[in-house]
Amino acid sequence: MSTAPLSEPTTVPTRFGSARPWSERAARGLRITAGPGAEPTAGEIRALQEGLLRRDEPAAAVARAVREDRTLTMREVHAALAIGEAPGPGPLLDLFDEVARRPDWVDDDLLARGARACRSYGADAGVVLAYGSLLGGYRTSAAVEPLVRTGRLTGGETLRRIGETTTWWRAVTAPGGLAPGGEGVRLSLHVRVMHAFVNHWLEHDATWPLEEKGVPVNQYDQASTLGVFSTSFLLHLRLLGVRVSRADSAAVMHLWSYVGWLMGVDEEWLPRTERQGRRLLYHFLAHDPAPDDASRELARALVHMADHAPVSTARRTWERERALSAGTWLLGPAAMRDLGLPRRVPWYGAARVARNLLWSQLVGRLPGGQDVLVRRGDRAFERQVARWYAGSSPEVPAAGQNA
Repeated sequence: MSTAPLSEPTTVPTRFGSARPWSERAARGLRITAGPGAEPTAGEIRALQEGLLRRDEPAAAVARAVREDRTLTMREVHAALAIGEAPGPGPLLDLFDEVARRPDWVDDDLLARGARACRSYGADAGVVLAYGSLLGGYRTSAAVEPLVRTGRLTGGETLRRIGETTTWWRAVTAPGGLAPGGEGVRLSLHVRVMHAFVNHWLEHDATWPLEEKGVPVNQYDQASTLGVFSTSFLLHLRLLGVRVSRADSAAVMHLWSYVGWLMGVDEEWLPRTERQGRRLLYHFLAHDPAPDDASRELARALVHMADHAPVSTARRTWERERALSAGTWLLGPAAMRDLGLPRRVPWYGAARVARNLLWSQLVGRLPGGQDVLVRRGDRAFERQVARWYAGSSPEVPAAGQNA
């Protein structure tokens, strides 16, 4: 996927490596798990710096066609994303054509296995995505400001945003979701174009701190976020006692590499293997800025999101305590302190490890056991949607919304 650098700024954004003592401590665990050769080369450092100045250019061309050239309308963009067909020649058709040319390395069998593995993780997948991957992602202020600027930070918006992410995650892990024309492909392209409109809006906002942060929605942060759904996801699952076989690990990483490609992440930063993913995630975190007040507000909103769900007071208390316990177990006390969150006895993690000794480590190894886990996982997600969203998970927001 091609991207283009901004003409300005010509220097490296000041956020890069701005908190080295903190970021090196925060990334120490990833450096250890990445193994020998984890440190970035001089060329990789330059690529990281340049990534802060690159946007997803094919999608950006669609935003420019609507906001500047007026050769496309938002109605046409929404209709095209809904049916997967562009209204005629132009940047939208170019984007669709590019996505239709699947890379030679894409393997449908691996995509199917990766999707099945993700669904088999069930309730553990939901907990890891929320209180390991996303909460851990808020530990750095790297990609927080676009969320702040779009107003998708606190209150009921957090619950809605998690629901939208869940809808997309379920689409890309559904059977056939990443086949040509699949719902996972359609929603990934939808999210990609939505990001382009947010980026266009913020790039043209005179108050955006370009010299400090670089392009609002940049390649560096997009690739780092991809690591949250792939590399960090698998690491945290194991901390809950989930069995992730070598074959399933390879398939999950393959699936998310293809999702990243669909969403415009540079191929050099697609985490094709788990070892590569750990090394990449270490490079990002080791050069990220420290958390700020917005990071901590995002973290608090995530922990308290059940306060805005149609559940009982007792349930809200349980969800909040589960979030704090799971966060303490998955991220560690230092991360909770960085995020301004109270630590809890990690009872939840210990309980899941004990439960997964039966379900994941034993049942999952038996003939037909994976089928059992997939069915349990599907039911767990259905119960979550029923409990938090009255049975109807939020739709991914329209491209151009809040932009």
